Formats: sequence, structure tokens, C-alpha cells
Amino acid sequence: PAAEPGAPAAEPGTPGGASAAAEEQACPADMKLVEGEYCTEVEHSCLRSWYDKSNKKTVCEEFAPTPGRCTGEKVKKRYCIDTYEWPNKKGERPEVMNRFHQAQVKCAAAGKRLCTESEWTLACEGPEIKPFPYGYSRDATKCNGDHLWDDPDMKKVAKRDPAELARLWKGVRSGSQAQCISDYGVADLPANTDEVVASETTGGWRGKFDSVHTGGPWYKGVRNQCRPKIYTHDEGFYYYFLSFRCCAEPDDKTTDPRTPRQIQEGWSMDRVERLAQFTVEQMRGKLELKQQGKCECRATDILCKTMCGTLLGPNAVDATPGGGAPAASTSGEKR
Repeated sequence: PAAEPGAPAAEPGTPGGASAAAEEQACPADMKLVEGEYCTEVEHSCLRSWYDKSNKKTVCEEFAPTPGRCTGEKVKKRYCIDTYEWPNKKGERPEVMNRFHQAQVKCAAAGKRLCTESEWTLACEGPEIKPFPYGYSRDATKCNGDHLWDDPDMKKVAKRDPAELARLWKGVRSGSQAQCISDYGVADLPANTDEVVASETTGGWRGKFDSVHTGGPWYKGVRNQCRPKIYTHDEGFYYYFLSFRCCAEPDDKTTDPRTPRQIQEGWSMDRVERLAQFTVEQMRGKLELKQQGKCECRATDILCKTMCGTLLGPNAVDATPGGGAPAASTSGEKR
């Protein structure tokens, strides 16, 4: 698969069960090789937890320090995954405010595809099926979380108001969290920005949409684990803390940019492009302009700014991981 134009070499990392040399041969420099077994059902023993009333979620702060017990099926997987969230560049902010199909077209423009929910989970859990990429105790200073809810003005968010998006930004730069790295060498998976992935679920309420959210955002009252998922947002959903990353087939195999569901239902990429409101070729053009520092848009051209990744206002300030939030949560995001 082709790497995004202008993407730097990824940070070195040795994934579980694969040598660095094999990884270098199997995946582009800006991606990590994940080769292992994904377990469909896992059990962990929670030792310490608390209940967030606003989210109606139990947040486990500490699990028993033993590998997760696989109670389901084990599925062998081998694939490449971006080291960081889009634009997959260390030192840049994860890009937010993309709809599902827009994220999909962006991955396609880089010769990649959206990751599936199981691919994201395996990359996060590692071979030991850990609940967090860094271990068994939740730590919002390792993967940026626990910031207080800040009452977004949804009318301004819908208008992509740059000042409001800047005010709401509580993220940190890709690759700035030295301990938020999985055993496969993949960075910034849970917390900081939430991520959208492609569904592999069929039937029932969990299989309603192709869009699945994983990892959880930077707020207090959020689990920020590898495995929990949100299945209730459709493909038109976008948000100020929702980002994505891309995956691809290893070993120079052709990568189909469509999701598993789209392949099964016989979708064409033309259909995806119509929903995204821009084509793969148009996005490739924007990536070339970004590489040259020339991806410029009129202030009112929301689609252009979405493609260029310049919706966030200039006054955005990167957060301090951990947020310093008190135990009582006022978060409004159900995660």
C-alpha cells in the first residue's frame, strides 16, 4: 500500500511476535505490522471501579494484572495500521470533524482503508489482551483523558465555527504521549481523540451502522479502554473529538478501500465518494497541496477546510494529559 504523500518515517517499534525487519518489509514506514490472534470474547477481572452517572457507565480504574482470558474464538490477523491518527504524522494534531465516508476517502487517497473494529482492538490490546495499551490500571496521564465536560455549543459545532472548535480542543499532538503505545508499537489508541472504525457486526442494534466508535475521547467518565465500542452513531456523524486512522494489507498486497459491509453489499467507491462529497483523486490533490504547504481555503469553504484538515481555529491550545478533573464527572459523552 502507498503511504500518504509527505508522511515521515514512523517511530521504531517492535510489534509482538514480529521482528523489526519483517515489519519494515511488510508495511510502509508510517505504519506498524500487527500479526496475532484477535479474541472475539474476553474476560478481565476489575478490582476497582466507579460509576459515572451522566454517562451511565462503570469506569474500571484497575484490572487484575493478568492477561485477559479468551472465552470466544481466536481469529488470526495480519495487517498494517497507521502509527498515529490521521494525518499520521508525529507532532501534528489528530484531525477531527470528518464524517465516516470522508475519513474513508482520505484513507483511500493514501492507498489505505479504514481499520475494522477488531483490527483497532487487537492493535491496542496486544498479544496479552490488555485492557489498556500500557497495562492494567487506567492512567489518564499516559493516554490523555479525564478533562471536564465543557458544554459545546452544538449550533456552532455544526457550522464548524473555528473559535468554538478551538475552545473545545483538549487534545495533544500525535506521538507526544511516550507511554501511550501498544505492544505492537501503535501510538495514541485510546483516549485523546475518539476514533471511527468500520463495523464487522451483523444483526441487532450493534449492526445497524457501518460506523463504530472506539477508544473514547479526552473527557472524565470515559472508559478509554481498548475493547469497548459505541455502535449508535450513523455514518453522517462528525464531532470535535472524533478522528480516525487507516489500515492496509501487508506485503504489498492490494488494499480494497471499501469496508467489509460495503464489499458484501456490492458498493462501488463512486457511491462512497458521493456521500463524502469529494473523490479520491480530489483528495490526493489536496494531500499534494498539504505537502507543499499550499492547502488553502476560503473562510466559508467548509468542504475545502474539511479536506485540508484546517477546521480547527488558530487559538486552539494543546492539553495537559490527565486534565486534573475531580472524581465527580460532568461529562456528556456516553462511552
